[in-house]
Amino acid sequence: MSGHGFHVHGPHDHALEHAAHGSDTFSNNIAVMTAVLATVGAMFGYQGGATQNDAALFKNNAAIEKTKAANSWNYYQAKSNKQNLAELAMVLPGVDPEKYKADVARYKLEKDDIRKDAEALDAKADDWNHQSDAKMHQHHQWALATTAEQIAISLAAITLLTRKKWLMIGAYAVAAVGILLGVFAWLHVDPIGALMGAGAVAAH
Repeated sequence: MSGHGFHVHGPHDHALEHAAHGSDTFSNNIAVMTAVLATVGAMFGYQGGATQNDAALFKNNAAIEKTKAANSWNYYQAKSNKQNLAELAMVLPGVDPEKYKADVARYKLEKDDIRKDAEALDAKADDWNHQSDAKMHQHHQWALATTAEQIAISLAAITLLTRKKWLMIGAYAVAAVGILLGVFAWLHVDPIGALMGAGAVAAH
């Protein structure tokens, strides 16, 4: 999935080219800003791709553990069937029940061990799924941060063409939001999710 990572390119190239043809401070400042944002955006994109790959790996691990658990539960069921047959044989007319008591006891003991193994495998699968979901959520945070940097770069490119100060301020503001989102993703903090969760609770 690494091929689906985020890449920041395009507008900053035009910004740098435009600045190269003019030596005014305004153009130079915008060109430097776009170069910095492109670097930051590339770092965010790399982190987004890495977390997406981790999420896929963890989900695959969960599937493996779940398959192992299913096999264990099938084995458990097979032992249960043998135990039931042994218990049935004990009550058949003309059969010595003592002959099957040991089998019933053995199947019960084996089933207990198999059940513990199956439950442990289920728990591992749940843990891998939880880690995968957490990584995928973090990936979405990196995606938002990367998108914000891309928008900031585009605004900077438009600023070079129009030379509007308010556009430059907007580019700086969006870039700051993107960097803040990146910091939140790095720290595993999700203020947006917390706000949405609080809103959902309040709605109820």
